[in-house]
Amino acid sequence: MSAAMLSSTRSRGPAPLIRRALLIGAALAAAVLLGYVMRGPGNDYRNPAWALWIHLATVIPAVPLGAWVLWGPKGTPAHKAAGRVWTVMMLVTAIDSFWLRSLTGGIGPIHIFSILTLYSIPVSIWNARRGHIEAHRRAMVGVYAGLFVAGGFTMIPGRFLPDLLFG
Repeated sequence: MSAAMLSSTRSRGPAPLIRRALLIGAALAAAVLLGYVMRGPGNDYRNPAWALWIHLATVIPAVPLGAWVLWGPKGTPAHKAAGRVWTVMMLVTAIDSFWLRSLTGGIGPIHIFSILTLYSIPVSIWNARRGHIEAHRRAMVGVYAGLFVAGGFTMIPGRFLPDLLFG
């Protein structure tokens, strides 16, 4: 294969990045709109305690386990087993998050991370099974980074976690 053919198959230009940014923006707008629709007039939704405890029970151990999976030895049986446990914890966290409502009483912008997680993990697994390890790595690093960004949003004053931790 010639060098020109290789370069044309590798670089697709900014179009995929623009498409991805538009997709993320559309998903964020849909999450915000869905949150307002679900809130409805006079909605006094309360986060169920079970959802909060499931969320914390999966997200807290996902932080150190995810670090070990991302920065530990790759391709080993331990990496694969720990990665499976981590992905299950992240999927449960993402699904469970839809029972945890934002300050508006509905699904809010923070839920975009749940949507991205529910998309990225299956795509990452598919990439790993196809031997596209770099794409697998990028997706998993993205999910792990999203874990911290979403965690930062949970510390907004008026949310449950800062009230629990700081009174």
